[in-house]
Amino acid sequence: MPLHSHARRASSVLCVALLAIGLAACGSTVSTSGFKGEEHAVAQTISNLQADVTAGEQKKICANDLASAVVNRLGGTKGCERAVKNQVAEIDSLEAKVQSIKLGGGGTTATARVKSTYGGKNAEKTVSLVKEAGKWKVSGLQ
Repeated sequence: MPLHSHARRASSVLCVALLAIGLAACGSTVSTSGFKGEEHAVAQTISNLQADVTAGEQKKICANDLASAVVNRLGGTKGCERAVKNQVAEIDSLEAKVQSIKLGGGGTTATARVKSTYGGKNAEKTVSLVKEAGKWKVSGLQ
């Protein structure tokens, strides 16, 4: 498969992930108060991602919020920044709440169940995270 097809598919996955976890230019912050320890750190990662999307900080999103595998699938740092910039422009107003967090993989992986409201419709998705260099980063959507 050509590289641009991989980037396009990864870009559409990114858009779905951003929509599913309720990130928006006009969105509210994700509450992290109900979680402690590593679960709080996972929830904070989702909150940070939403804040960076709200601020239009594609460099921060690619460097701090997304796992290196996601950044690589988007064509590296510059490809990631372009994809994020394009996808964030398509997001309207959403609301999100982290429902639950499960840690796994000996403390190196986690999943967060996130409820979002978009256009008056509720959806619940599972966001996958991985710990890289001591920080939680978004790695996928189920």
